Amino acid sequence: MNPMTTEPTILIVPGLREHVPEHWQTLLAAKLPEVRTVPPLEQDKLSCAARVQALEQALFAINGPVILVAHSAGVMMVAHWAAIAPRRRPIKGALLVTPADVETPFPEPYPTRESLREHGWLPIRRKPLPFPSLLAASRNDPLAEYDRVTSLARAWGSRLIDLGNVGHLNPASGFGEWPRALPLIDELVNDTAAISDTHIAAARI
Repeated sequence: MNPMTTEPTILIVPGLREHVPEHWQTLLAAKLPEVRTVPPLEQDKLSCAARVQALEQALFAINGPVILVAHSAGVMMVAHWAAIAPRRRPIKGALLVTPADVETPFPEPYPTRESLREHGWLPIRRKPLPFPSLLAASRNDPLAEYDRVTSLARAWGSRLIDLGNVGHLNPASGFGEWPRALPLIDELVNDTAAISDTHIAAARI
């Protein structure tokens, strides 16, 4: 059986905050039948390489096609993974939500630019993603300017979704449930039903 004809598994890729009960990713995972979440790290929590390896390990445990749902620094993990992974794995699409611009200094208490550089987050990987993607951007995100995010959408080949003023789309911005996630995931499922080999991502063991 062609694995791309089966229903995709949703893989949640949290940012550096990892798992927060009231975060929309956590609430979304509780609603979906076929869903996994990249587990939190026990050590090397700020290491980009460790985060990418955790993503790869989560993907390796899934049979069949996957839709990635990434938020904040999780978006950067996906970009790093897609740029360096030498083996192919069926990624049907990715929903990339309010990416954290690690090249621009963050407000406190977020990690400093110097610390992010030391841990491998810089520079941002701008290689086109080898799978369809939607990039949902906020107009007033404290962790990324809208113009910077639009440039990332162009670099990655993502379709830009303007969310308006939603902050970083997290509990600190007043968001728990995010109902729009489900229709955007459905859009990826439906629009990429006839996905081609050019939209199969590499993966590293």
